[in-house]
This record gives sequence, C-alpha cells and structure tokens, in this order.
Amino acid sequence: MTPLDSDLRTGRLGRPGRDEKPMRRLLRATINSWHGLIQAARSEAAFRQEVAVLLIGVPMAFVVTAEPWKRYLLIGVLLFVLVVELLNTAVEKLSDRVSLEIDPQIGRVKDMGSAAVGLSLIIAGLAWIVALAERLGLI
Repeated sequence: MTPLDSDLRTGRLGRPGRDEKPMRRLLRATINSWHGLIQAARSEAAFRQEVAVLLIGVPMAFVVTAEPWKRYLLIGVLLFVLVVELLNTAVEKLSDRVSLEIDPQIGRVKDMGSAAVGLSLIIAGLAWIVALAERLGLI
C-alpha cells in the first residue's frame, strides 16, 4: 500500500511536501475540495438550498434561453452564489474557531460575509429576472 492509498482510505491528506509530484498535488487538491463540498453540504442548510436551486436552474437555463452564452451566464451566477456561500461559511467557521464569545469585531466580519452572500443572490436573481423577462417578451 502506498502512502497515497493510506491517505485516500483515511481521508487525511495533509499538506503537500516540497518535492511532491504535480499529479499527486492535483489529486490531493481535488480530494480536499470534494471534502469541503461534502462538509458544507452536511453542515449548512443555506448551501444545500443553493445546490437545490442549481440543480433546478441548470435544466431551466436551457428552457429560458436558446443562446449558449446566456445559459452559461445563468448557470454561472448560480455557481457564483455557491462560491460566495462557501467563502462565507469558511469565514464563519474560522471565526467560531477563534472565539465563541460575543465579539463585535467578529460579528462585523460575519455580517460582511453575509452581505456578500446577499449581494451574490441579488446579482443571480437579477440575471434570472432579465432572462425570464426577455423569454416572455417583456423586454
């Protein structure tokens, strides 16, 4: 059994070494990314809801517009929301790890992360509203 086999079996992929081969580094990064998605899905209701919207939104993008670039845009804004949600979740988890006490500065940082998610939702919502309005001939 190679060290990578052991790492894959235990789910523990530590920090890459200096002399680590590029393919092993790529595999490590891919597995760590997958673990991050799984953890977010398990611990964050908002992330699960946004994934559900993505799963509905991908086929809907094909109904809403026939132009490929518009489909990519509609799907892209939904993925953008997921990215911002993941970053916000990471900030919140790290903030909670630093201190569970009520700290006004940490509260402001968490509020900024929440604001980023809110703005990404507005961007996605506006993109979809414009695409739907165009599809319905309203614009």
